[in-house]
Amino acid sequence: MRVVWLWFGLLKATGKRGEEREWKGKRDWGGDEGDDCPDNSCVQSMENDRCEFANELRVFVGTWNVAGRSPVGSLAVDVDEWLNLKDAADIYVLGFQEIVPLKATTVIGAEDPTEAKNWNLLIGKTLNDKYVCPLKPITNDNYQYARVSDPERRASVCSRTATPIGDQPDRGSRYKLMASKKMVGVFISVWMKRELLRRYSVSAVNVCSVACGIMGYLGNKGSVSVSMSIEGTSFCFIAAHLASGEKIGDEGRRNNQVSEIFRRTSFPRLPQDGGSPHPLTILGHDQIFWFGDLNYRLYLDDNLARQLIKKQDWRALQEFDQLERELQDGGVFQGWKEGNIKFAPTYKYSSSNCNRYSGGLPSRAGEKQRTPAWCDRILWYGKGMKQLSYFRSESKFSDHRPVSALFLTQIEVVESTNPRLIPTITPTTKLHRTRVKKRRPPTLCSWSAKDKKACAN
Repeated sequence: MRVVWLWFGLLKATGKRGEEREWKGKRDWGGDEGDDCPDNSCVQSMENDRCEFANELRVFVGTWNVAGRSPVGSLAVDVDEWLNLKDAADIYVLGFQEIVPLKATTVIGAEDPTEAKNWNLLIGKTLNDKYVCPLKPITNDNYQYARVSDPERRASVCSRTATPIGDQPDRGSRYKLMASKKMVGVFISVWMKRELLRRYSVSAVNVCSVACGIMGYLGNKGSVSVSMSIEGTSFCFIAAHLASGEKIGDEGRRNNQVSEIFRRTSFPRLPQDGGSPHPLTILGHDQIFWFGDLNYRLYLDDNLARQLIKKQDWRALQEFDQLERELQDGGVFQGWKEGNIKFAPTYKYSSSNCNRYSGGLPSRAGEKQRTPAWCDRILWYGKGMKQLSYFRSESKFSDHRPVSALFLTQIEVVESTNPRLIPTITPTTKLHRTRVKKRRPPTLCSWSAKDKKACAN
């Protein structure tokens, strides 16, 4: 009876405070009301004498074409602004394009991990500099989080394919590198709060690369992907760099590359996974993010495009966007979603004057004529995902502006994985964050097997 009493007490308490709860970054949801996280899968955790949501994660996804430039010390300010650490996320998923110049020696030659290492060092320092000393050098560009049985070592990181990454400090830093993969100039880096590794089971971290550039198989274009599971929810992150070109028919090449990435991306089961099943393909995952320099352009004359940009009429400009039409027509991205674009096209900025787009009239000697376009995009697919914001940053480091999006995602907590989480409950009214008085009957977190049985009867 005392369990039932507490149950109704919590429901009553939430009636007054339910309206006070708001999502941060609410200015741009970028989706339909049907995208809301379902109310019937709330899982809560009791810590420090209070009840809080435990199954919602804030995922930051960012993409940046850095035009073959190496990270420098002064770039730290731009990266900090891009990652928006004042409104920190639980997971950071960052995709880069052209971290090396796309020339014959880098496209055909052996992979050089130097630039990937440098970018990871800069990202890690930006995420953790306020909490610990800068990270020590990372010696490889291809590594993944490895799940281990000892709870005290669950947060260790190693490489399944190359040198172990044991030279990172295991304690003190706030974010941990979960996976990283480089293919020529395409690069992905995934970071996660350490406290989440103690709260949730993270498993089946795997990486894959698909080269579909020159002759269909060179790595100047293609994708690098990360697959991972958090409790009972699988995630897939695809960082892509698709074919360039604004001529009629070039969009078809991009669509073909998307199809190839879908077809050739696979995540084989490995002994480290402990026999637990996990998705083998992109669309087998529960929540999927596809982002990068997708290179889709505008079906519009250059002068008209620049006039609409000057007016900041983004809605009118989007009517001519190739990717927008692809999403509406149900082509290779059938069923995928993108948030409302309320920012200027991110490509191509002049190298001589980073405040204006390249080309236009009057023409300038040696400057490429390119119609401005939203080449850098972030798409998503799946349930239990809500986009909170979608924006571009103003770094002038390259001819592209970095783009990022913040998502609220809901994960399915496996009851038996972590004894600190209470069982999944399905009330008719969603439980909101509630303070619990010190003198009270036992909480839901102190359910005993006897209580559960009595309640069931």
